[in-house]
Amino acid sequence: MAHPTDVRGGGAPSLPDAPVLDNAVWAALTGPHTHLAERHGRAARYRADRYAFAALADPADPAAWTDLHTLLGPGARVRVKPVDEVPDGWAVLGGGEGVQLVDTALRAEPDPEAVRLGPDDVPEILGLVARTRPGPFLNRTIEMGTYLGIRHEGRLVAMAGERLRLPGWTEISAVCTDPAHRGRGLATRLVRAVAAGIRDRGDTPFLHAAADNATAIRLYESIGFTLRRRNRIAELRSPGTPGAGRTLSVTTRSARRAPTRPAAPAAGR
Repeated sequence: MAHPTDVRGGGAPSLPDAPVLDNAVWAALTGPHTHLAERHGRAARYRADRYAFAALADPADPAAWTDLHTLLGPGARVRVKPVDEVPDGWAVLGGGEGVQLVDTALRAEPDPEAVRLGPDDVPEILGLVARTRPGPFLNRTIEMGTYLGIRHEGRLVAMAGERLRLPGWTEISAVCTDPAHRGRGLATRLVRAVAAGIRDRGDTPFLHAAADNATAIRLYESIGFTLRRRNRIAELRSPGTPGAGRTLSVTTRSARRAPTRPAAPAAGR
């Protein structure tokens, strides 16, 4: 896929026409990440030790929700995006709003200090994630794509990698820097390096961030990403558990928001 950079008059970047990004988790689970998916009909999810998200072919289709219930079983917890309304019987445990940004003018380039991270690095990665909270990262998330890190005196202090992969697009995620090493541009360098690998195989980078993480959004926009859309994220419990709680609409104010994330450069919603 050709990289869709097209900066028009006035300096305003042109957003690519990419409807596949509107339901990115579904596009990944039914596309390049099929081997990581569990699926029933019009519902699919990542295996629980990789990425705790499920997706629906059409979030407005009641039959897709029935398929998701069959896939999950009763009383199961899961995150779904994008979603505005959930059917009766599903308990909303939390929620929030995310933003999606796409590469329109990013300068991608390898970084001489960046090293590829692998399964043996997972304990150290999880320690960095605990200190920085860039978004969901589980024991086998590293199998979803290439992850790069920068070390200082042998200790992992920054990382970024690939998460969702869909036709023509790859998501940059888990962008984080140890608090003691911020202000050195490590996150930007790693985003550029991960993007270089994505571009080399013909994909275009995109990413997600929490809508209230203004620091991260400003950083990504400053290096060549453009805000494409907002979406709602819901943490749900499937029907079938006694005392599961009241079912709420994700769009109502009574749905509890997900915990506010620190305003550090991070992508991963």
